[in-house]
Amino acid sequence: MRRLLPALLAALTITWTAGAAVADPDLAEPDFEYVALGDSSAAGPLIPQQDPEAPGCMRSSRNWPSVLAERIGARLTDVTCSGAVTDDLTGSQTTIDGESQAPQADALSPSTDLVTLTLGGNDIALVDLAGKCVNLLPQPIGRSCRDEFTAGGRDELAERIDAYAAEFAAALDLISDRAPGARVVVVGYGTHIRPEGCHPEQPIWPKDAAYLQGGIHRLNELFAREAAEHGALYVDVESPSVGHDACAPSAQKWFEGVVVTGPVAPLHPNKAGMAAVGGIVADRL
Repeated sequence: MRRLLPALLAALTITWTAGAAVADPDLAEPDFEYVALGDSSAAGPLIPQQDPEAPGCMRSSRNWPSVLAERIGARLTDVTCSGAVTDDLTGSQTTIDGESQAPQADALSPSTDLVTLTLGGNDIALVDLAGKCVNLLPQPIGRSCRDEFTAGGRDELAERIDAYAAEFAAALDLISDRAPGARVVVVGYGTHIRPEGCHPEQPIWPKDAAYLQGGIHRLNELFAREAAEHGALYVDVESPSVGHDACAPSAQKWFEGVVVTGPVAPLHPNKAGMAAVGGIVADRL
């Protein structure tokens, strides 16, 4: 993602769409401390307004952690950052503008009440894979990412995801150590594209769309399993976002594809999606 995202952003023309968030400040005490950890799926690259204090993180003031904080009346410390990998919980992240961000886990403390985590897509190079699935022309004129990643009787994406389990488990242990009194919530990735795709509107062949979303589903299953084993809550975003993927009409779309319809990075939740995910998490809490 660190290499692909700037190129995708430069290649696309953005048009404006709007969404809305719902606030309910009475669900928590005013001193309720909430820390949001994660990557661009939580940060909200290009969605107005972007955080001027950390421009390289491309973090929006209307991302779903902000929506959630408003709903539950929490004081939010948002350290989500586009391009983040799991190592960035404990190590400094170099952002796309060349600046250095402090380790995300430094925001945690014994006084933290709630932690949300959305992380892992960059560790398995999910956006890089999606870039390889782009085919402007119909089958068979091009190259299938599914065929490439499953050549020789193996599934490279599945292997990456399965190998990531131990690292994600260690991340949950780290959070519990740094914030022992916090409720830890793992928020999964959504339905980014329907299994049959919608070529050529989104230039991904049907079999590659199914393979890509299948990888997201496998990663979400990992999140759910590890959350259960570590006493954390897993929030499923994939199921409630069915029908709100990149192929949906603009008014129903929560996730953008390669071709975007508003001020948002390709292959990410848009403003409406951020509002929806924040509401889904709030309802589970």
